Amino acid sequence: MLRRDLCPIPRAVRPCRLSQPQAFQDDGYPMSTPARLHVAHALHEVFGEGGRVPDIWDRDLGEDAHLAQALLGLCLRRWGRLQAWVKPKLKDPDRGVPLGTRVSLAMGLAQLAWLPGVSDHAAVNESVDLAADRDLGFVPHKGLVNAILRRAAKDRVALAAELDALPAALDRSPAVDRALNAALAPHRAEGELEALWARLQQPPRPDFRLLKGDVPEGLVPVAGLPGCLCLEEGAPFPRPWLEASGGMVQDRSSQALLAYRWDQPVTRILDACAAPGGKTTTLALRHPGATLTALEVHPKRAARLRQTLQQRGVAAQVVQADAAEWLEVCGVTFDLILLDAPCSGSGTLQKHPEWPWLKHEDLPRLTSLQRRLLTAAADHLAPGGLLIYAVCSWLPEEGLAHREWLEQARPDLVPAKVWPARPGATSEPGDEATALFQPHPLRWDGEGFQGFAVRRN
Repeated sequence: MLRRDLCPIPRAVRPCRLSQPQAFQDDGYPMSTPARLHVAHALHEVFGEGGRVPDIWDRDLGEDAHLAQALLGLCLRRWGRLQAWVKPKLKDPDRGVPLGTRVSLAMGLAQLAWLPGVSDHAAVNESVDLAADRDLGFVPHKGLVNAILRRAAKDRVALAAELDALPAALDRSPAVDRALNAALAPHRAEGELEALWARLQQPPRPDFRLLKGDVPEGLVPVAGLPGCLCLEEGAPFPRPWLEASGGMVQDRSSQALLAYRWDQPVTRILDACAAPGGKTTTLALRHPGATLTALEVHPKRAARLRQTLQQRGVAAQVVQADAAEWLEVCGVTFDLILLDAPCSGSGTLQKHPEWPWLKHEDLPRLTSLQRRLLTAAADHLAPGGLLIYAVCSWLPEEGLAHREWLEQARPDLVPAKVWPARPGATSEPGDEATALFQPHPLRWDGEGFQGFAVRRN
């Protein structure tokens, strides 16, 4: 299922309406409407459990999904300033506030400040209802939530101005600042951190790739990247076209990564971490005569990968297995290996605004896994073959550090300059092509990616 991007401020939100009659809990307290309940559950997942927002978090909301997506995006992207605005309004600012209270207040304030299509009554009353929810709120603070939001509703313009005037750094964690600095450092643009953060707060716009037939109305080519399409301003999302497998959603950085130049024979291809299948599909299109093997460790993702490739008419052997373990017993070599490795996802900040608030304690485990996968892949690269390694991360230990290690550990592997130098991408001095894939974070509209290519002598 397609991930719905979380937008910070939508262009328009329909006036709030109840999608069903108001329901009540057993104790007589009213229940919030489904859209707000979904948002509250997602916020509890992030701030209470340290988990990511599930891809299907807004399933079955229908038209109410527009409100839910906008509201969740606002709360996640501006969580820090929302909490900072509330703190001095409390009787004891230094005392801890239950998560249910913080969620209720954040949702109410976000609607009052930035969603003009939502009425005062809906923004305030439904947030108070959430505070009274036994599972999602904190019942003793129902009156506190009501008082703060009613005062804020008296001047919504002033509320928005006060919130917008608070420092943007409040909405960032130390992990975010580290990721942004890592993104800018290779381009000697460390002084542009605030500009990069501001860009990442803009609504992400999906990119597409044509698979068959004609390009539907509303999609236009992206300059400098053949085959890449973007949605025109105001055009409807092409869901029927996607469901008919006429095309697929694929990030611009992924398409640029796979726009490598390689003229050597390719008969066997391995996509080592293949789900959800976009890159597997592109590899099949680029090398139609090759035998393609796609690995995926998670059973459910492997099943969806198999179904997706079948729907798109892609002939590939899908194997549900740990890539490193499978390669360690595999007796076959490959002419082309793509290793889009599991990573921190720091380059996906724009599409995943919950990322700043997650725990990032597993980086050592990830880098160890990446090196293990890279070693296994290198061992099965055929002479003259091409290995492309990539992560959707800006952190150097997940990308360039592996490249430096590989240069020392495997002298039989040499850089392969397969990507053209272009605006928005870093090129090696004096060359027209590069073995390093590292789009400029301020001059490139795709996700934050880094990668490198090597060939075996």
